[in-house]
Amino acid sequence: MPFINIKTNVDVKKEKEELIKSSLGQLITILPGKSESWLMIDIEKNNSMYFKGSDSPLALVKVELYGSSSKDNYNKLTNAITLLLNKELSIDEDRIYIRFEEVENWGYSGSLF
Repeated sequence: MPFINIKTNVDVKKEKEELIKSSLGQLITILPGKSESWLMIDIEKNNSMYFKGSDSPLALVKVELYGSSSKDNYNKLTNAITLLLNKELSIDEDRIYIRFEEVENWGYSGSLF
């Protein structure tokens, strides 16, 4: 069960939101055993956010997953998400933070995995 949360100060139009959602569904497969069929996505847009004292476009991305993956896979996914947000939302690559969290206990449908 991966969960990706994108928090940004950019106004993301519905068309871009759909494109980003679909792209993340493909990109999550970079992590072995993860697929769009279990992926949950939250795109928080128009937030009051600042980085280095500026409100220029930026994003904080949190990727949570049940289990773990390798640093190499996280690096590949970091690169892919960064390129996606740069292309689709015009956020400079050096204004995107991506955080990974491995979750040991994850509940679903009334019980733990």
